[in-house]
Parts: sequence; structure tokens; C-alpha cells
Amino acid sequence: MTIQAIAASSGVQPGTTAAGTAASAPAQSMDSNMFMSLLVTQLKNQDPSSPMDTNQMMSQTVQLSLMEKMTELAADAKESFSLQMRSAAAQIIGHNVSYALPDGTKGSGVASSVSFAAGTPTVAVGGVNVPLDSISGMTAATSPTPAPSPTA
Repeated sequence: MTIQAIAASSGVQPGTTAAGTAASAPAQSMDSNMFMSLLVTQLKNQDPSSPMDTNQMMSQTVQLSLMEKMTELAADAKESFSLQMRSAAAQIIGHNVSYALPDGTKGSGVASSVSFAAGTPTVAVGGVNVPLDSISGMTAATSPTPAPSPTA
């Protein structure tokens, strides 16, 4: 059987599509569906006289399981950190805070509200929206001293 080479007569450059736009990069991640598909294909096409080593197959299955669990653990840790940031930001309201913004602006004041619209919560301090990670200190709010009540 002779295999003939295919000539590139389409005029399409490597890395581009027929429309001339750049081709997208292939996905670099491997999920469990892709792994199972590869494993089934490997089992279908194996040589019957020398089948796949069962230890190797078990090793690959264990590696897949570990990868999936680590991915779940990373997602859980990220969600937990986000929840901790929201909780910490909410507890700042009503306290005196000092901050240093990335542009070098420093200030302080009472935290009046928190916004969770961005990835990092922002705290309103005296009309300035300060990212939570720019707050450098916090003290209890000073409450006005009540006037002494008249004694009879």
C-alpha cells in the first residue's frame, strides 16, 4: 500500500483559516470526558497479543481522579476566600479606617458602606471608594460621649 502526500494547493497559510483570520489556539486543558474518550479509543485499538498493562490503566485513572479532586478543592478555596473577603468588608462598616491607594493617595475616615460589584469589595470612606486590600488599619469608631444626666 502506497501513501501519497497531500499537496497544499489551497493557498491557506498555516495558523490561519480559509477566510484569512487567525485560527484559535487548541484547548490546553483535559477534562474527564476527554480522558475517558482517549482511554476507550486506546482500549479499542490495542494489540490483542499485548494488551494494555492494567497497572498503567489504574495509574491513569487515579491521576484523573486526583486532578478532578484538586480542581474541586481549588474552586472551593476560591469561593471560601471570596466569602471571607465579603464578611470582612461588611464588618468594617462604622469603624475608622486608614488606607493607602495604589496611586499613593493616603487617607482615613469612617467606613460608611460596602460594594460587592467588583471582584474585590470596595469600602466607601469619606466619599472615596477604597478596595478592601488597600485598607491598612482599622480602629473602633469614636462615639460621641453622652451628656451627663442632671441629678436631683
